[in-house]
Amino acid sequence: MMAPELDKQYSNIQLGEEVGLCDIKLALQALRKKILSLDFHNSLHVHDPQNSFEYLEVLYKLRQLSEKLGNLDPGGEAKEHKELTVYADDLFELAMARLEEEFVYLLTYYKQPLEQELLSFRSTEDGSTDEFSSSSFSEEQSEGKSTQTGSSGGSEYFVADLIQPGALSAVKSIANFMFLSDYNNECCQAYITARQGAIDEFIGSLHIDKHSMEELMSTKWNKLSASIKRWNRAMKAFVRVYLASERRLSSLVFGDLSGTAVDLCFYEISFSSVMQLLSFYESVAIGPCKPEKLFRILDMYEVLDDLLPEAEFLFQAGGNDMVLAEYHEVLLQLGESASKTFAEFKYAIQSYTSSSAVPTGAVHPLTKYVMNYIKAVTVYSKTLDSLLKDAEHFSADTQSVPHSCTHFTATALHLQSVAAVLEANLEAGSRLYRDGRLRNIFMMNNICYMVQKVKNSDLKSFLGDDWIRLHNRMFQHQATNYERASWSQVLSYLSDDGLCAAGDATSRKIIREKFKNFNLSFEDVYRVQTAWSVPDDQLREDVRISISLKVIQAYRTFVGRYSSFLDGSKQRDRYIKYRPEDLEELLLDLFEGTQKSLQHSGRV
Repeated sequence: MMAPELDKQYSNIQLGEEVGLCDIKLALQALRKKILSLDFHNSLHVHDPQNSFEYLEVLYKLRQLSEKLGNLDPGGEAKEHKELTVYADDLFELAMARLEEEFVYLLTYYKQPLEQELLSFRSTEDGSTDEFSSSSFSEEQSEGKSTQTGSSGGSEYFVADLIQPGALSAVKSIANFMFLSDYNNECCQAYITARQGAIDEFIGSLHIDKHSMEELMSTKWNKLSASIKRWNRAMKAFVRVYLASERRLSSLVFGDLSGTAVDLCFYEISFSSVMQLLSFYESVAIGPCKPEKLFRILDMYEVLDDLLPEAEFLFQAGGNDMVLAEYHEVLLQLGESASKTFAEFKYAIQSYTSSSAVPTGAVHPLTKYVMNYIKAVTVYSKTLDSLLKDAEHFSADTQSVPHSCTHFTATALHLQSVAAVLEANLEAGSRLYRDGRLRNIFMMNNICYMVQKVKNSDLKSFLGDDWIRLHNRMFQHQATNYERASWSQVLSYLSDDGLCAAGDATSRKIIREKFKNFNLSFEDVYRVQTAWSVPDDQLREDVRISISLKVIQAYRTFVGRYSSFLDGSKQRDRYIKYRPEDLEELLLDLFEGTQKSLQHSGRV
């Protein structure tokens, strides 16, 4: 309907019931002057969206005059009628062209940025900076999520105003007039052009690096990992805020006019940007499957998978199948890449070899790397369960897992398999030690480290209590073997073999030899094993206590029983170099990783 002020404003061109060509011609000329006088884009004046309504009133009047002209019987003025009709049509096209410009101007000038809304999408991934190295197994840190949740869990979907509310009404009114005037295509194309510019600006504001496939292949992993985090944040903000808001704006502008126009405009506006973002995900997915990439790939997969319901809602029309088809294809490629990368991780453990043993028998870097890696993997267990259970290259991987473990999830079974591969690698690596005692220390340290990592993390629910009990026995067995190999010879010199209570000359000589050999043997063990390391405080204390209970008790008994058989205090000082409490103190130096010697010392 025309505004009430229109009659007053154009009183000089009012049409009565009976009008002729002359009246219409004068009215059209007056409207042309008005159309040409309206300068909406004059930079010297503030543009007011209300001006658009004034202009629309002129157009409504112009269309009314054209309809009057079309219904007028030309009579004997056929030539003049035809010329005036052409004049009216040309004037309407001019007016519609200017209206289209005004439409684009409103959409562009009154668009609103989304900077404030984006602040709520700062991901906790920003705090994760540690990376698994691609060149070594020396990393203690775990990579992956900094939180203990799988995917984001809940949707952060919300919409915002992309156009200032004061201008939206004018935009809708212009669209309505253009549709009523059969300028549907022109209106939609103008809208698409304006909003594509806005979406390009938004993508630019995300500060994401664009990479070609060749650049991705040559980019250092730390830099690429940081780039992936930015792209993940960008994708979440893009889908959940921007596209949701863009879809809403299309619905507000065209929803009352044509559902097809809503779908068409939204699709055309967002298509290239969605494809651009997906292309990065695809490029990473088809790259080399290196173990250090697993967590970033899983992050990418979870982001797309979590956003899938929103994407399907936004691109639900049949004409948008290309976007969803590409979306599903990229998601599939990321899933395949993740499962292959995990397989590559396991293969890397199997094929890892070292030319030299860890000098002190401490925890091998491989053990730290693998256990921290699989600890980080547990955060993604729900995602991995769906990806691993059907992966062909894992079909034979869990054959070594006991049948009693079949109730575990796919992720749990594969983590158990990885742990078994690590144990086999450690067993092979332990053969590098020439000293069997140090081999026992090495295996004890590494199995204990594995157990502690499992007990003190979510790995416990994946490997299970039976695994913990079994491996507790394993490292305790290694500790027993170590004690037997290291201290049996030392303790043999504190036995009663070859001695008699009478204390004859032969027995006295044997006693002196036993004290002498005990001192030499103890000092040799001390010299060698102070250089060895048992990093776990509790394990180190337990082993020392076990040794002390055996050695100190045996030594105290032997000294108490046979010290009197030595002639004089001088001989006793020569052969009984250590008091029991001295030995007990010296045993505390074992496994500290710093070699010490007592060969030239007297009594401590």
